[in-house]
Amino acid sequence: MFLKILLLVLFFAVMAGVGVYCRKSASNVQGFVLGGRNVGSWLTAFAFGTSYFSAVIFVGYAGQFGWKYGLSATWIGIGNALIGSLLAWRILGRRTRLMSHHLESATMPDFFGKRFGSSALKVAASVIVFIFLIPYTASLYNGLSRLFSMAFSVDYVWCVLGMALLTGIYVWVGGYMATAVNDFIQGLIMLGGICAVIAVVLSGNGGFSAALQTLSHIPSEAAPELGGAFVSFFGPQPLYLLGVVLLTSLGTWGLPQMVGKFYAIRSEAAIRKGTFISTLFAIIVAGGCYFLGGFGRLYAGSIEYTAAGTPVYDSIVPSMLSSLPDLMIGVVIILVLSASMSTLSSLVLTSGSTLTLDIIAPAMGKKTFSDRSQLLCIRLLVLFFIAVSSVIAIVQAKSSVTFIAQLMGISWGALAGAFLAPFLYGLYWKRASAASVWASFIAGVGVMCGCMYCTFTGKVFISPYFTSPINAGVLAMLLGLVVVPVVSLFTKVDKPAVDKMFSCYESTVTVPASTSLTED
Repeated sequence: MFLKILLLVLFFAVMAGVGVYCRKSASNVQGFVLGGRNVGSWLTAFAFGTSYFSAVIFVGYAGQFGWKYGLSATWIGIGNALIGSLLAWRILGRRTRLMSHHLESATMPDFFGKRFGSSALKVAASVIVFIFLIPYTASLYNGLSRLFSMAFSVDYVWCVLGMALLTGIYVWVGGYMATAVNDFIQGLIMLGGICAVIAVVLSGNGGFSAALQTLSHIPSEAAPELGGAFVSFFGPQPLYLLGVVLLTSLGTWGLPQMVGKFYAIRSEAAIRKGTFISTLFAIIVAGGCYFLGGFGRLYAGSIEYTAAGTPVYDSIVPSMLSSLPDLMIGVVIILVLSASMSTLSSLVLTSGSTLTLDIIAPAMGKKTFSDRSQLLCIRLLVLFFIAVSSVIAIVQAKSSVTFIAQLMGISWGALAGAFLAPFLYGLYWKRASAASVWASFIAGVGVMCGCMYCTFTGKVFISPYFTSPINAGVLAMLLGLVVVPVVSLFTKVDKPAVDKMFSCYESTVTVPASTSLTED
């Protein structure tokens, strides 16, 4: 117990110390929200990765999808690395940095407002962010409850309050730069921790070969005719697995807290290096989490079940870790705290800055709402979002609601469904219109609200396949990718204004010969 408490105290001290160290970079709005657009490759890549993967991934998704799909769940981690990281950096990174700087936009809603010439779009996007980031934020705490109970036998409430208080301190004091530096430290912990946990868990099951052999003998309820379903290449339900890969990978392209990392990056060299670092980080962390979850069936006798006899997915990973040595349990606690706090800080910073810069500041006017007032407002809203999400998490836990993946799936689906298509087309296609953005907002949010309604009323949403929030989220994203070009072809755009915006891509720059041949 002393060792575990010592690790926690050391972790908390480092996080708070980083906040104090970075306080000078948070003296104005641009510094607090974007780190002065001068953040390097390592910090940006780790900030991207740690915001991507939270306790929901490690405890909720890894347990749930590892149980359902076995080792084929590792494909989710591979998809997160190749689509959610590598392609996101290659396709969005450079253009996001150029266009957002050219338009002087600091948030995704502000980008929509300036790119498509509509302040109403900016307000609508801000409202969507405000509504759907809160349940997403609340879900981050839930993966900690069982792990803390296992390690310290303390009430979940104290865990939530401690995490919220520490996150609030370093975000308030140091802003984006403190978040980025702490994300780097937390990312290193996540990398080392997941590798160590996998090694210990496999060792406890007789090694990789023995664990694989035992898993191969377990029949699948979804595909009883398939022998060794949980060690097969695509698992017992490949179509459902594909839905999870698409939502958790392609969905990052439309999440404001993820795309916002590209706003702050320093240079072209930082983008190239960051692409490699972020992809490698995702392979190890996401691939490792889902690979670990794939062995969850080996612990069928020790996990919790509902009254209906279905597994409580949040209990699977904690059950796998309960027999670890004390030192390893301490490492796991720090690992999951790191994953949760990094994502929490990113989400509340996104929510606070969006609400302040895109709704409150325009309503107040620049003369009465100075830079200093905006900075104070963002900080207060950061604390507000942390407090609200904490209360929701505590109420949810005390009311015996234990399934954490559904909240995240609905929020992720609504945000990605609404924002992914207009943001992507807005960066690359001059013909994209404001009307098409409205259509995407309505389609994305509408699909997820319909899914939520059917979930609460027990009805089937479109078909049994789309009843799952995961698959409904994929539908919302794909619908947006079709709706935006179709609506744009039948609506008008301000061509001279758009040409001026896209001129930022045409400006001449000088590069070394190693990057481009002299003749070019």
